[in-house]
Amino acid sequence: MKAIILAAGSGTRLKKYTENLPKGMLLFMGKTIIERQLEIYRDCGINDIIIVRGFAADKINYPDVKYYDNEKYADTNMVESLMTAKKEFNDDVIVSYSDVLFEPEMLKKIAASDADFACAVDDNWKEYWQKRYGKVDFDTESLSIDPDDNITELGLENPPIEKISARYIGLLKFSASGLKFIQDTMEKAYAEFENKAWQQSGKTVRKAYMTDLLNAIIESGREVKAVHFNNGWIEFDTNEDYENAVEWVKNKTISEIINL
Repeated sequence: MKAIILAAGSGTRLKKYTENLPKGMLLFMGKTIIERQLEIYRDCGINDIIIVRGFAADKINYPDVKYYDNEKYADTNMVESLMTAKKEFNDDVIVSYSDVLFEPEMLKKIAASDADFACAVDDNWKEYWQKRYGKVDFDTESLSIDPDDNITELGLENPPIEKISARYIGLLKFSASGLKFIQDTMEKAYAEFENKAWQQSGKTVRKAYMTDLLNAIIESGREVKAVHFNNGWIEFDTNEDYENAVEWVKNKTISEIINL
């Protein structure tokens, strides 16, 4: 099993701290977010690790890691960064966003999934959102799950709260055969949607979000399985996220912070 950390973005909502630094390189409790992810992967027995860089790529340089650079990071998004590393699609892969910290148990659970497409979701997301924003009806995305734990739709911005079965986290697992299907799907999408909206985000295929890719998989009739958690993660997406986390951690351990 491999890990691919997507770290190409410029982190515009963290510019107070990342003007010349990838947001995954923010220091948190003495180590960068990416460094903490590397430790978690290796502690869980995953040592074949790939990082997809882009913005300020030279700032990310850890030993015993393979690198791919999305040189068009400014004009693309998560799916394009993933496809930059398609040479690695010959084994099961865990994909993580570089601005998310997650507990080792979360990684172990999603790694154990036998689904071709597995997506970590937080059933208790409202507790985190209340602590993070002071409300739950802000910066939300739709995510619907059927009784068989299949995700049926996700990624629409600011939906009615009842449309949110759980919160998308940014931690996924794709099997080797699932990755082959993704390659085939993307080849078709590149041919047809280079200059027009591909999925429900309204983005062209090169600017597509990961939720767009997941929706394309769902629309094909393949199952995208939800892997359920109750908190256990923290996201560094904005200046306020980072400042809050630094403040929270003054009197708590990182595990207590992640578990709110």
